[in-house]
Amino acid sequence: MKEDKNKFIPKYDTNQIGKRGRIIIVILGSFLNIILAYLTWQLKLPVFLDTIGTFLVSMLGGIVPGLFTAVFTNLFCTIFNKNAVLFTLINVATVFLTAWCISKKNKGKKLYIFIYILMVLLVTGIMSYGIQKMVLGEAWFREVMVLAEKIKNATGINESIAIFFADLTFNSIDKITTLALAFAIFNVIPEKVRKLIWEGNWRQKPVSEEEQKKYKKILGEKGYKGISSLQSKLSGNLVIAALAIATILVWISLNLYYENIKSQYIKNAENAAEFAANVVDADRLDDFLEHGADWDPYKQTEKTLYMIRKNAAGVKYLYILRVEDGGSRYIFDLNNEENEAYELGHFEPFEEAFEQYITALYAGEEIEPVESVDKFGWLLTIYKPIKNKDGKTVGYAGADISMETVYENMKIFLVKMSLIFSGFFILILSYGLSLARYHLFYPISSMSLFVKEFINGGRDQKILDKNVKKSREVGIYTNDEVEELFHNLCDLEANMAEQMRSIRYYSEATAKMQNGLIITMADMVENRDSDTGAHIQKTAEYVRIIVNGLKKKGYYEEKLTPKFMSDVVISAPLHDVGKINVPDSVLNKPGKLTPEEFEIMKTHTTSGMKILEKAIGTVEGESYMKEARNMAAYHHERWDGKGYPEGLHGEVIPLSARIMAVADVFDALTSPRVYKPAFPLQKALEILQEGSGTQFDPKCIEAFMDSLNEVKKVLKKYQEV
Repeated sequence: MKEDKNKFIPKYDTNQIGKRGRIIIVILGSFLNIILAYLTWQLKLPVFLDTIGTFLVSMLGGIVPGLFTAVFTNLFCTIFNKNAVLFTLINVATVFLTAWCISKKNKGKKLYIFIYILMVLLVTGIMSYGIQKMVLGEAWFREVMVLAEKIKNATGINESIAIFFADLTFNSIDKITTLALAFAIFNVIPEKVRKLIWEGNWRQKPVSEEEQKKYKKILGEKGYKGISSLQSKLSGNLVIAALAIATILVWISLNLYYENIKSQYIKNAENAAEFAANVVDADRLDDFLEHGADWDPYKQTEKTLYMIRKNAAGVKYLYILRVEDGGSRYIFDLNNEENEAYELGHFEPFEEAFEQYITALYAGEEIEPVESVDKFGWLLTIYKPIKNKDGKTVGYAGADISMETVYENMKIFLVKMSLIFSGFFILILSYGLSLARYHLFYPISSMSLFVKEFINGGRDQKILDKNVKKSREVGIYTNDEVEELFHNLCDLEANMAEQMRSIRYYSEATAKMQNGLIITMADMVENRDSDTGAHIQKTAEYVRIIVNGLKKKGYYEEKLTPKFMSDVVISAPLHDVGKINVPDSVLNKPGKLTPEEFEIMKTHTTSGMKILEKAIGTVEGESYMKEARNMAAYHHERWDGKGYPEGLHGEVIPLSARIMAVADVFDALTSPRVYKPAFPLQKALEILQEGSGTQFDPKCIEAFMDSLNEVKKVLKKYQEV
């Protein structure tokens, strides 16, 4: 069965419990708020008691759970109190004040609790008064007005100030009561449970404030500034994006509201003018002027017009007039709270805004809505013709919409929308920042820190193993790419620690092997080939290039282990060690060898194998000398089986020997010998390609050809020596 590589990484089940606990307290806190708010609403008490759960959840879980509780509370309270959502921002303010107080309390600064209570009373009281003043235009509770009247009479202060102090008094009673209950419930909850809930937001091992300061210090050092600025960059971009979206939404909403309310008011005005035109008896206009306002038919018609205006939302002025030369004569003009109506028969010259419509008015035609600014303010006027039984226009019914009223409604709408939207905006923004902090910033900071500590651990195996264990204990579980990166880093550290352990082992073995080689080969020093120095160095380089090329292309994956690759490169210089036993007359002969001499030359393969087998016998355990033996013995074998000493073919030939065959021949072709000059690079490459599949392993040739840039560097290096 395949072993789970991550099974030793802790998942911090306590944090998972804390996460569920945060969800539960949000639900319970919201439910508590809603129940108490509903009871006070039904009993008509001058308090809300809708922030107990908000205070409590903020104390237990911090800002984000507190914000969810605050927003959900006011949202659900709109079921029985439509204005509840307007006060969401007050609930939100209590969350941030509570989070601030808890942070100070955790540092042992108990004095801040008194400051916190005072700030809650003042901030929520001022906000409550301001919202009521801007949106409702009056105090929420009748009891506030009663108390304000008493304060005003007792002190003689301004009415608005009296209302403020009265409202602040009732708000203080509300908040002190809720705070007392919240603190009482908080202290009943076991400290262990409170800690679980508070740490439930972490997606790794919780980090103390001291450790967080350590993060900032270490990650702020040279080379880690990019990581330390990641939080500010992403947070800044998130805030900017959220504000941009909020601005666009507000602008669009305002425009839509304006167009909608204007359209609705115009429709109401058109209906009112049309209704008025139908109500007024067109044949009696002259009679109305003749008999005056005390005439019963006039009074009845006027009463009907008042009813029409009352039921036409947005219509400020409603009147009946007759167009005459140079202006209009008013027959009906309803009184308004702000302006007195024109008297019956009053003549008013045409205003500038109507000049372009005078001809149409004289002709008794209907005109489009006219927007004007005059002594009555900014108005939008609708005229509907009054026709007699012959179909002739004898007058007009006019309905005026006050555009100031439209904009006042827009202001109130903007305030309401801002109050409603701000709570949700702050919730979404805070939640996004929290996700980024606990799913990204802290995990990345933790990984950066333990990688840095691992690097600074040096080569001490105990410190390396200790750091590997500490890294795994961080236990990041974000369930995304960050967690995958964490597992990979843990595996990387573990592998590096193991490699360091292996390196120490191999270093000791190498030291023993080197001692054995020195003893075994001491008597061979005088019989070296005059060309082997540079040849040994260059062939070793070519072997390294071919091995890496095969690995890169994915060839012989099972064979090309890190150890094999290392053994082949290290042992490459020993491939011609057997030439020590070849006589100088044969080894350094300038001309072509005779068949007898060539047979002697062939013996360097078997001699090398024997020499290295003897060396292997002097070293205990695994040794790279085994691959050195294979290379020395079989590097003259051919892919097609026509080589020596044993006539091996294909993959029967050890891979190390097949690699060395390419390296050995290429160096022989491109290097001068006592019996020949060096071939040009292109000619040497052509010979190698011609031998692919016959003399050489095709994959080795392909890997070599794909790495010509590295090959040329080796050639250049040794040509300059």
